[in-house]
Amino acid sequence: MNDKPTSARPGRKRSEDSRLAILTTAFELTAELGYPGLTIEGIASRSGVGKQTIYRWWPSKADVLLDALAAKADLYVPLDDHGSYATDLRAFLNATFVLGRDDAVAAALRSLMAHAQVDTEFGTRWRTEFLQRRRDALGLILERAAARGDLPAGLSPGTVTDLVFGVLWYRLLATDHPADEELAEELVTALAPDSSLR
Repeated sequence: MNDKPTSARPGRKRSEDSRLAILTTAFELTAELGYPGLTIEGIASRSGVGKQTIYRWWPSKADVLLDALAAKADLYVPLDDHGSYATDLRAFLNATFVLGRDDAVAAALRSLMAHAQVDTEFGTRWRTEFLQRRRDALGLILERAAARGDLPAGLSPGTVTDLVFGVLWYRLLATDHPADEELAEELVTALAPDSSLR
């Protein structure tokens, strides 16, 4: 199979139904076949969307899966305002960790992180369109806490974000220990020590 994209051509704006069908299919096929078994041809066949259409919208199968994971994270990880930093952080961590414990999600994340290390162009998109997007989501919680005045002093928002995602990626890539509710509570205790019981 040749995974090289065709040159982008102007065309109709992507239909949201087609886009969702493609993203859902990419995730399902990755869960069933593993990332090496994922192909643009397979996505096109199952989703009922033409291969050339997929290549107009995404440069590679990795980018389709990246978009699928980003959409899943946006859907399942809440950014609701619960009135306190600790409560907002706990909700964000618990939802993030539940998603990260899903075997299909975890396998897809590992595959894309590995691919990003050997494909520099994709690596740039991975950092800006997925990793930074998740950092920005947590950043909203931190900004809200700062505006309320309940963001603890001593750690910059960037360091808090590094600690949260550093722990998550370490658990995901380097250990067999789950990112679970207990870990989320330990992080809340460490990062919101004055309000962790709220």
